[in-house]
Amino acid sequence: MRLLLASSNPHKIQEVRAIMRPHGIEVIGLDALRDQPPEAVEDGRTFQDNARIKAVHYAKATGRLCLADDSGLEVDALGGEPGVRSARYVGASGTRAERDAANNTKLLAQLRGVPTGRRTARFVCAMCLADKNGTVIAETRGAFEGVIADTPRGSNGFGYDPLLYLPDVGCTSAQLTPHQKNARSHRGEAARKMAEKVAQLQSVGSLGVQQNSRTHARPDPS
Repeated sequence: MRLLLASSNPHKIQEVRAIMRPHGIEVIGLDALRDQPPEAVEDGRTFQDNARIKAVHYAKATGRLCLADDSGLEVDALGGEPGVRSARYVGASGTRAERDAANNTKLLAQLRGVPTGRRTARFVCAMCLADKNGTVIAETRGAFEGVIADTPRGSNGFGYDPLLYLPDVGCTSAQLTPHQKNARSHRGEAARKMAEKVAQLQSVGSLGVQQNSRTHARPDPS
């Protein structure tokens, strides 16, 4: 079973691939496609909206079974912000690493003076699976609860991982190993639920066999 993940983020592709592999599901990202489809316009109001937009768009564009996720950080003291704007909190300019650092800096500035007890937050991940015709056939959701730390800690992960502090283990998401993070993260929860749904769909023959895909894939480097 091979799924196209509608993402070019190498960190996200690596995470989803590691989570799905034990379930017998191979994951490739948009970077593995020889011909790049046009970019989806993510203008949804919720994570689930954007996951559906991406799954349907890239499934139709490539003729492939397509998995998409939209994820981000919700901070209670900020009314759920940055939410669907998590990756673009400070805009879209700069490299991915530069944007991550700037997003973290802005978030800390927004929370300056807010006590620890009011810094509760969570990562949310919504996933959507669309068949090669662009029909939505499965959706899942996962959450990863914590509080926003006062300074970034740790070098693993990406995005806001250095700021989501986990009181039960005494470290941030970025201080977890990849295996530890995948076992409890929002994306890990959503992906495992999706793997279960994929298995159910396979058992009743609802997925079919992908043939004559309009966009070919290069060999998967992993």
